[in-house]
Amino acid sequence: MGLSHVGISVADLDQAIAFYRDFLGLELLTTPFPFEGPMFTEVMGLEGAKGRMCVMRRGEQQLELFEFAQPHSASKDPDYSVADHGISHFGIEVEDIDATYERMAAAGVRFHCPVKTFPSGVRATYGRDMDGNVFEMLEMSRPNPG
Repeated sequence: MGLSHVGISVADLDQAIAFYRDFLGLELLTTPFPFEGPMFTEVMGLEGAKGRMCVMRRGEQQLELFEFAQPHSASKDPDYSVADHGISHFGIEVEDIDATYERMAAAGVRFHCPVKTFPSGVRATYGRDMDGNVFEMLEMSRPNPG
């Protein structure tokens, strides 16, 4: 058994695709396609579920993005606490966290703090996409060659 993907509801699918592609290097696996009908209604537990979706990927990580036309989507508090019950964030590993952080911060992406280095050598920070969804950006430590 393994984790297949993370699904995120977004206000603007095209904007979300650009964000995750341009800033975090995810590739579009499926071009946006419409969804609706009884199977989606039943699986999602949403009467009349209808909208557009796509799947993006970086390495083995997959992200499913949904833009709902029906039912009306309520906006989540863009400053929600990661301590709230439910999914608090998802992680994306990057190769050069400093350069990625600087580029994203310069473009106005909100981060909780600058990049921090943990005792294990892992470097990380939390940021928020345009809808306030929290992602953890990580650079894993590399063993010393000596």
